[in-house]
Amino acid sequence: MATLLYRLGRGALRRRRLVVALWLVVLVLAGLAAATLRGPTASNFTMPGTESQRALDLLAEQFPAASGATGTITVKAPADGQLASPQGQAVVRELVQQAATLPGVVGSVDPFQVGAVSPNGRYALVQVQFATGADDVTDAQRSAYEQVGKAAEEQGWQVAPGGEVLGGEPEIGSTEALGVLVAAIVLIITFGSLVAAGMTMLNALIGVGAGMAGLFALSSVVQLTSTAPILALMLGLAVGIDYSLFITSRHRQNLLDGLSPEEAVGRAVGTAGSAVVFAGATVVIALAGLAVVDIPFLTVMGLAAAGTVTVAVLVAITLQPALLGFAGRRVLPRRLRSAVVDGTSGTDANATSGTDANGPIGTDAGDDAPGATDRTLAGNAPHEDTPGFGFRWARLVTRFRVPVILVGLLGLGLLALPTPDMRLALPDASTAAVGSPARVASDLTTEGFGPGFTGRLAVVVAGDTPEAASAAVPQVTALLQRTENVLAVAPAQLSPDGRTALLGVIPKTGPTDEATETLVHDIRRSVGGIQNADVLLTGATAIGIDVSEKLSDALPIYLLLVVGLSVLLLMLVFRSLLVPVKAALGFLLTVAATFGVTVAVFQQGHLASLVGLDTPSPLISFLPILLIGILFGLAMDYEVFLVSRMREDFVHGASARQATISGMGHGARVVTAAALIMMSVFGGFVFLEDPVIKSMGFALAVGVAIDAFVVRMTIVPAVMSLLGDRAWWLPRWLSRILPNVDIEGEGLRTHLTDRTPTRV
Repeated sequence: MATLLYRLGRGALRRRRLVVALWLVVLVLAGLAAATLRGPTASNFTMPGTESQRALDLLAEQFPAASGATGTITVKAPADGQLASPQGQAVVRELVQQAATLPGVVGSVDPFQVGAVSPNGRYALVQVQFATGADDVTDAQRSAYEQVGKAAEEQGWQVAPGGEVLGGEPEIGSTEALGVLVAAIVLIITFGSLVAAGMTMLNALIGVGAGMAGLFALSSVVQLTSTAPILALMLGLAVGIDYSLFITSRHRQNLLDGLSPEEAVGRAVGTAGSAVVFAGATVVIALAGLAVVDIPFLTVMGLAAAGTVTVAVLVAITLQPALLGFAGRRVLPRRLRSAVVDGTSGTDANATSGTDANGPIGTDAGDDAPGATDRTLAGNAPHEDTPGFGFRWARLVTRFRVPVILVGLLGLGLLALPTPDMRLALPDASTAAVGSPARVASDLTTEGFGPGFTGRLAVVVAGDTPEAASAAVPQVTALLQRTENVLAVAPAQLSPDGRTALLGVIPKTGPTDEATETLVHDIRRSVGGIQNADVLLTGATAIGIDVSEKLSDALPIYLLLVVGLSVLLLMLVFRSLLVPVKAALGFLLTVAATFGVTVAVFQQGHLASLVGLDTPSPLISFLPILLIGILFGLAMDYEVFLVSRMREDFVHGASARQATISGMGHGARVVTAAALIMMSVFGGFVFLEDPVIKSMGFALAVGVAIDAFVVRMTIVPAVMSLLGDRAWWLPRWLSRILPNVDIEGEGLRTHLTDRTPTRV
């Protein structure tokens, strides 16, 4: 692989104008396709095979008038008892009439006819039925619905349109741009060069632009959930910047080693590019592996994010070399360019200037280019007194390895303590941002009627004949009324052919309450024995519970798949048994601690105000399984970048301790920069109002911080030094079976031994 990428990098630099032109054409064509072919995103989370989804499908087939989206307008009079007055009833009936004539609405229900009036005579609920599902309601129809009751509000009444029809796509604004700005600052400090930082950022933005445009172009044929593009944008930006950072860092070090720009690019793509391809492949495999759990909306989310990561990898190994060719030696800080032009090696320049060859923070992870390894082969193994933060930290960690391991495990264990209390649910209006229309309507409904009215259930009774359905309805109603935690049961509505009936059930508790989840199971058990009719429970609350339970059941299977995959992939890369096992255990520690911190903040409410969270609630159902897939890829990224250098030095004669210190010393700073960039990009999404996106950004940022700084840069070197030579043991029979993927460029070194590197 390394040799192939080496040739690809050199070729991209030689034909840099063509490469840049081709990527610009791809970007323009993808943008035009997105503008013309973009389809709507879905705000609902369907789950084929569940009882709630079967009920919805049955309604769509036999009772289409009741299968569309619903809205609930909550009305609050200026004073108690005012709804009983003729004036109050006139105001409400005018609202009912206005709602019934809205575009896309098939009818509205008078609250006085169905008893949807609070006991104190101050609150009323107006049910509005739309002809289509929530995802098919147009922006114009939704806007008209939100304007209902303006005349009543002028008279002192409070009118709050709500319901599932208000669901929409989260907006991406300027807040997350702060994360990109922080990433740019990290790049500038890391490289000490505006050219290098700007080029790296430009490369990543072109990649994410092409990836997102392609994704939106496909949205006309593939239904995307509203969160899928956000996730794709998060990952596309983060990995795009990081992958470009790795290759640029290696290229700069190659220039300081005295190589020509073309040779420096070739070797950078051949070595760092191999790690990029492997890291990207692990992320793509983990995200695509979400299809294994057989949940359609999660599969689409995973594939969408995997697509943007794939584009980021392709851009990094093709467009980045071309841009480096245009930049030439300007990717280096000014003070180091003259040393390269004069033929002074990077080592000599450092000795003269007393500064690090890699700029203010340093990117000396690139030292393991073939030229640098040639020096190691010549006997220049890393010395104990090698300067630099990475080396000092590595020596400290390896010296006190047992206390470091114990403290690290204890700290991560404490962070993971809230994990067993994790609860999963789909979001509802009660957890929306304070002040949003959905939240205002939900709070007003809870204030006037109780939390159960915001999460009503629907029971579908279907018989082969109208007589069978009519006979089953009284039995079902009686069972529902006797079920604990049921507040009320609405009268049945019959379909035109009389074979299907729809009953509304009002719980005493809110949609995400544990008691409501218990109620759903109790209802299904109680009505399961009805003869000559199918009785199915559905509604937004029931759907959320079904989705959460199926995702919870799939979580252990997916975690086992990811852990097994990590062991196999790292066994191929490092040709070792203990290193992959150690990496997998470290990944499990990262996941447990990340879950614990996220539960403590978003579910239990600790320090919630620091992230702008209004209302603590259960975590979004798909967050854990999605987090596992993403963190797996990122964890393997840092693992390969750090440990590959350790193995390289160990193979070439360094002791296990020297190899550990060398790998950490040369990789710590660039991994630090990469982790800070990822945390900045993910953290930028924490400032969005949408609690789902907020929790995703927070969990990913925390997960990257824990994995990079605690697990990979602290516990891993301590464990590696404790294992010593045993870390690299592999049975001979297994060594013969495993293919050599050449992630470290051994084949490239063999290819280059017969030719003298081109010097400046």
